[in-house]
Amino acid sequence: MNRGSAGSIGSAASASEYRVCSNCRKVLRQEKRIRVSQPLTRGPSAFIPEKEIVYFALKVMQANGLNERTNLLVEEYSTSGRLDNITQVMSLHTQYLESFLRSQFYMLRMDGPLPLPYRHYIAIMAAARHQCSYLVNMHVDEFLKTGGIAEWLNGLEYIPQRLKNLNEINKLLAHRPWLITKEHIQKLVKTGENNWSLPELVHAVVLLAHYHALIADSLSELEALMERMKRLQEEKEEEEASQEEMATRFEKEKKESLLVVTGAFDDEMVSTSDVSRYIEDPGFGYKDFARRGEEHLPTFRAQDYTWENHGFSLVNRLYSDIGHLLDEKFRMVYNLTYNTMATHEDVDTTMLRRALFNYVHCMFGIRYDDYDYGEVNQLLERSLKVYIKTVTCYPERTTKRMYDSYWRQFRHSEKVHVNLLLMEARMQAELLYALRAITRHLT
Repeated sequence: MNRGSAGSIGSAASASEYRVCSNCRKVLRQEKRIRVSQPLTRGPSAFIPEKEIVYFALKVMQANGLNERTNLLVEEYSTSGRLDNITQVMSLHTQYLESFLRSQFYMLRMDGPLPLPYRHYIAIMAAARHQCSYLVNMHVDEFLKTGGIAEWLNGLEYIPQRLKNLNEINKLLAHRPWLITKEHIQKLVKTGENNWSLPELVHAVVLLAHYHALIADSLSELEALMERMKRLQEEKEEEEASQEEMATRFEKEKKESLLVVTGAFDDEMVSTSDVSRYIEDPGFGYKDFARRGEEHLPTFRAQDYTWENHGFSLVNRLYSDIGHLLDEKFRMVYNLTYNTMATHEDVDTTMLRRALFNYVHCMFGIRYDDYDYGEVNQLLERSLKVYIKTVTCYPERTTKRMYDSYWRQFRHSEKVHVNLLLMEARMQAELLYALRAITRHLT
């Protein structure tokens, strides 16, 4: 997506910049004339025609309906009286939308360790790491409405040291979460005037990971793919690869991800400095986990620290009930299927969904011992890999050309589903690294 938009759903969805309310705009003008980005496009998505979003969303809602709970969540969260752009695009998948709204509502509005203004300022800091002015403006508005101090919006030098101390973990989570260690946790929770309690820190980490990932969402081919899926399933039933072979395939896929270059579309990037005051070290960004010629980093073996057996219980213990909401959201997007691919029906897409999810984790150095990474190369064409790597690692660089270049025969709603999978896979990867570091701090 172009800079200043919110991701491919986002890029798409939020290239139309969020409009700060008139009262908040007056406050911002009084406070050293803080600039607010203006809309770049009309409609919820810069990639998907508005009429198609409306048509498909209405069609899905007529078939399934948004239940009363979802309507209440939308009404409560949407202080402007309407769905924001990202949520409008997500409405193409109403089951997921409900899980998403429920968890986001809990993070931002329900009882929790952090004060409301802190929650929105942390969202601003997270969105600024990927230069997403749409989400920054949205939470500037909410920050002021919940009693936030307007002076803080002048930049990091105006905020309390305690909040400023989150900069390092925000930076690492956003770009290289594998570098997070228990020492980073200890530095934040050490005794002192500006320390964080563990429940507060977990709340902050969940918010950071949520908004980093949300930016990544901001947004004969078919027959050949279906044939490869069928062939792989048949081969799996006939002969199962050994653990050694699967480990070799993971290393091969990890190294090949280095060859997926995303800079070819830099000419379409739009520079913006509106959000730079909310971050430090703006040049710090994603680096390939397995860079050639550098010290080898240990692979994160998923079996050693899983979301289901470790992360879930820890986050739930320190930030009550959020674990259940996140787990429901992860499961919902992973299992979501309509058994269709473009015009084909009764298609089992399990293998494809797993390849998308595991490829994101592979780029972040996370390996599943029981997964055959040869499936990734078989199922994900190069143009899709470029799109995945850009949306996941450099969301501010995502362009419409990238979005259009893969799966040309697929519906927009199916591409939105891809974005949702990438978003949740990235969020889970960030959380696994952060929660593992907290666990090591506690033991």
